[in-house]
Amino acid sequence: MTLPITALTAAIVAIMLLITAIDTVRQRLRAHVAFGSGGDSKLVSASRSHGNLSEHAPIVVIMIGLLELSDAHHWALTGIAVFFLAARALHIIGLYAPMSDKPPVPRQLGVIGTWLTMLVLIGWILFLIVTVNG
Repeated sequence: MTLPITALTAAIVAIMLLITAIDTVRQRLRAHVAFGSGGDSKLVSASRSHGNLSEHAPIVVIMIGLLELSDAHHWALTGIAVFFLAARALHIIGLYAPMSDKPPVPRQLGVIGTWLTMLVLIGWILFLIVTVNG
């Protein structure tokens, strides 16, 4: 396979998306809500875990693919992909955790891990653009 890191990352993200989509539908059926959340906290958690993953994952998978195509260091890119997937899993876990006056720690770690992943990938891509094409 030409892009094994990208392919495996995309496959795991797809599994996570499928699981969160199924749970969102399950929560909609349980709460009898066709659109929105109907004020149901479990539906909000399920819907946002799916929505937030689908908002962040595509650009990260694309950036991983671009770096992999540019012969970026295999193990470094693998580490970043694993870090991203762990961050997304933490975020999902955090969205299902009981809420208090602030977001649960797994959710906070998931957000920070996702943003750090994006910053590293952005920096790596920009570095390659400047050094290889500059």
